[in-house]
Amino acid sequence: VNQVALCRTSYGPYARAMVRICKEESFHQRQGFEAMMQLAEGTPEQKQMAQDAVNRFWWPALMMFGPSDDNSPNSAQSMQWKIKLFSNDALRQKFVDNTVPQVLQLGLTVPDPDLKFNEETGHYEFGEVNWDEFFDVLAGKGPCNHERIEARRKAWEEGKWVRDSAAVYASKQQQQSDNRKIA
Repeated sequence: VNQVALCRTSYGPYARAMVRICKEESFHQRQGFEAMMQLAEGTPEQKQMAQDAVNRFWWPALMMFGPSDDNSPNSAQSMQWKIKLFSNDALRQKFVDNTVPQVLQLGLTVPDPDLKFNEETGHYEFGEVNWDEFFDVLAGKGPCNHERIEARRKAWEEGKWVRDSAAVYASKQQQQSDNRKIA
């Protein structure tokens, strides 16, 4: 994805934030590719780990660009105001065109039986994203939602002693402050 374009949005605070974000994400992309390269060039078990990662994250990665343009309620307005310079579908296509050669270079496969390179357009054509799964995740019905909610509940319960201690400390501080005002 063209990171320079993300910094050229018409919304100033977003544009300024994107400069740092894009630098960091560029680092993460390089770091991720290097880790995948190490796995892909490793033992058969390591190469299988890399393939499993591609299999697991391919479709969610395509979903992260948001719903298709014809099903994205705010996309047209954001494009008109130049908050977004590329549509969800255009960004998704750029991602596929950039990522598929990297996956193939690693000797791995993309888990999309409909994937093929179109010589005429110079782009990869890919299968339909399961938007029902995407909207289920947004609605809190994703595959890991139960585990995430359980982890938050457990953290809340196990952190009760910290909240209680902080409340006692604050109460003592307030009491000392009140006593000083009286004296």
